[in-house]
Amino acid sequence: MNELWTSLPPVVQLFVKGVAVIAIIFPLAGACSLAERKVSAWIMGRPGPNRAIPFWFEWVPVLGPFLQKLGVFHLMSDGLKMLFKEDSLPGHVNKPYFILAPVLAMVPAFTTVTVVPFGAYLDSAGRLVPLMLANVDVGILAVFAVGSLGVYSLIIAGWSSNSKYPFLGGVRASAQLISYELSMTLAVLPVFLWTNAPGAAGSLSLVRVVEFQSGTGLWSGMWFAFLMPLSAFIFLVTLFAETNRLPFDMAEGEADLVGGFHTEYGAFKWSLFFVAEYSHMLVGSGVFVLLFLGGWNPLPWVPLARAAEWLHLAGQPVLLGLLSVAIFLGKIILMIFLFMWVRFTLPRFRYDQVMKLGWQRLLPLAIANLIVYAILIASL
Repeated sequence: MNELWTSLPPVVQLFVKGVAVIAIIFPLAGACSLAERKVSAWIMGRPGPNRAIPFWFEWVPVLGPFLQKLGVFHLMSDGLKMLFKEDSLPGHVNKPYFILAPVLAMVPAFTTVTVVPFGAYLDSAGRLVPLMLANVDVGILAVFAVGSLGVYSLIIAGWSSNSKYPFLGGVRASAQLISYELSMTLAVLPVFLWTNAPGAAGSLSLVRVVEFQSGTGLWSGMWFAFLMPLSAFIFLVTLFAETNRLPFDMAEGEADLVGGFHTEYGAFKWSLFFVAEYSHMLVGSGVFVLLFLGGWNPLPWVPLARAAEWLHLAGQPVLLGLLSVAIFLGKIILMIFLFMWVRFTLPRFRYDQVMKLGWQRLLPLAIANLIVYAILIASL
């Protein structure tokens, strides 16, 4: 199978990878939308979406009522509604940029997926082979560089709407991104200082970070969430801010901005912004899992190779790869649930509170955390 894949022309490989990313991220983003409504309903003590069901599915005895109660058909109806609904274009907007903004929102989200490993398997020589679309040596740098471009779509959407409330939403989004991106970058520097030993070849690969959490010793098998809890906390808080999730939802503050940067949007273009938001949540959760929660390793001090020995999967790379992907996705699901839990637990911050937290609290804390770990790592 590997020989067949490598024999394909590079253009065909790129096309297949692109289609695979779209085919996976779009359904996952839609599932996140459904999960958000169901989680909010459970937290608030109400049933949530549970009414829609196609007439041709009502006769199925057990599966039909179960899927109806789960709200699956609401997801299908919402997707079809957004696709076939009349997509109006206001006359006062700057039309080329107005149409371009939702597309630009999708590009960074889909591009960063390519450098995020989502599993691994052991080859015939016992070496760990990561599952990812592009195994680059600057993985985390690519995530930060490309992911930060998503704010341009919000700025263009607000500016091209020719309306003051969308414009203010775009300005807020850009200010928030700059405020929290510095702290996010400083929070991960101790991790890469730890993984890049003096004298060895330096690397910013996310695979290397998971390998350093794949040992069985006291320090080699400890996840960075326990080894560097403050870095994990700062990264998690900035991740909420970077994805515009509550309580940092400044770009879409309904109370003071009507609907934020997407006030003038509707139908399919409107839905693309939310697909991009959920895509950023998925990618951000994956990066957090890789950096601080051991990646595809099931437990601290229990790496994937040890689990393969226990389950007798060492000589079965396909089953081991599926197991690693399941472990990784399970951790991402827990992270997504945390996003939703926080959204329906904490109130939205004021804009001045968001700026104060970013510049006067998180940034000094991230700098102090970096200095402490730099001194600690240098002394080891």
